[in-house]
Amino acid sequence: MQCDVLVVGGGINGVGIARDLAGRGIRVVLCEQHDLASHTSSASTKLIHGGLRYLEYREFSLVRKSLAEREVLLSVGGHIMWPLRFVLPHEPYLRRAWLIRAGLFLYDNLAPRNRLPGSEAVRLTGHPAGAPLRDAGRLGFVYSDVWVDDARLVVLNAMDARERGATVLTRTACTSLRREPHGWTATLVPESGVPIEVSARAVVNAAGPWAGDFLRHCAPTLRRQSLRLVKGSHIVVPKLFDHDFAYIFQNADRRIVFAIPYEQRYTLIGTTDVDYQGDPASVAIAAAETAYLCEIANHYFRQTITPQSVVHSFSGVRPLMADESVDASGVTRDYSFDLDTDGAPLLSVIGGKITTFRRLAEEAVALLRPLMGFQEGPWTRTAALPGGDFAAGDFEAYLRELRRRYPSIEPELMHRWARAYGTRLERWLPAALAGEGLGAEVIPGLHEAELRYLCAEEWVREAADVLWRRSKLGLGAPPDGAWRIDRWLAANPPR
Repeated sequence: MQCDVLVVGGGINGVGIARDLAGRGIRVVLCEQHDLASHTSSASTKLIHGGLRYLEYREFSLVRKSLAEREVLLSVGGHIMWPLRFVLPHEPYLRRAWLIRAGLFLYDNLAPRNRLPGSEAVRLTGHPAGAPLRDAGRLGFVYSDVWVDDARLVVLNAMDARERGATVLTRTACTSLRREPHGWTATLVPESGVPIEVSARAVVNAAGPWAGDFLRHCAPTLRRQSLRLVKGSHIVVPKLFDHDFAYIFQNADRRIVFAIPYEQRYTLIGTTDVDYQGDPASVAIAAAETAYLCEIANHYFRQTITPQSVVHSFSGVRPLMADESVDASGVTRDYSFDLDTDGAPLLSVIGGKITTFRRLAEEAVALLRPLMGFQEGPWTRTAALPGGDFAAGDFEAYLRELRRRYPSIEPELMHRWARAYGTRLERWLPAALAGEGLGAEVIPGLHEAELRYLCAEEWVREAADVLWRRSKLGLGAPPDGAWRIDRWLAANPPR
């Protein structure tokens, strides 16, 4: 197999780079050792945000860049992301009110803001967000950011890359990499065990927390930039409030924790920042992290939670640029590139966050462009992600039209489908309804017609792909839900 660029890593940065390259007519092969978004990219706080707390670390450039991307992404993927208002209850002993006001003024104005309302100070007495709090009469601050389905963002970028000509190989590890006089020779090993040899003019190392290990094992003679691995963990509990606001809580250790409405019936609380040693694939929340998040939630909310309240948790390892920060929460979330041009180009991606993936990809391709001689310029800023091309970007109007056209589909199910697939729903729902229908309900809310689409178009191979990455149906699935899906997949293998 021959290509111009081999991208190693199927997280958000890898698929973003592959999409950008493919859209410029560059031949791309992307390989991912597991499923797309299996690790860090599906374990985020699920926000497209500037990072209000980064202002305290004077990372104005990162915040400005992130806020600008917030507007761009909201315009191209309005089905999987939407505005969210955050409430910051004031703790006078931690930060002065004037300091918060100044920070929010910067947050509102560091980059153009066309789609989101600005910040404001509110008295939480009588405000919907005040009712669940222990001190409902305190001063609060309200500002805007954006919610995103992080794992679906990865999948949609991979789909677009494939539709523009890229070859996307999931469950395929790159086991060796050899620099030749005029390019690279890589050995890729899929689950089948039959090796694939790939010749590429350049390689992009977007392996995330495995970026250092990838070079050490596959290309040991090449230099490596050190990473600092930081674990972030979240807990999910039955919902603690009935409104649509999210919270950002200050803590005595000067860190912040979010409490966010999640999947209609739950509250997502996180994150932690803990230095991590070990295999990123084996990361899991520690009891001390769960206790920490419960303690912060109990300081603010009237309703008490305990570790026994947790219905789900997840952890991810962030591959950050190593710096001198003593506290893991102070390590920069910005990104950098290590470009090795001692022969065929090898570009390693270091750091980054989900908000800046598109910009990161654009800059990565700009570094490769003069080395490889292609002329096509940037294009992703205005290109809708798959399913995001509904009229005028108005999701609610599109949802109303779907409900009018398909009145037999229950509203909650249609809402989930519209959010997950956007206009891509039109590729399988009409045909299913015109033929044999949706098929059996494999687990509540998941029909055979949807599973067929996921297998054919979204690289689904096992139950976890469906329950935790293509959807969050795992939260309400019956105890044998994964077994039911795996049994169905075994009986209906992808063609």
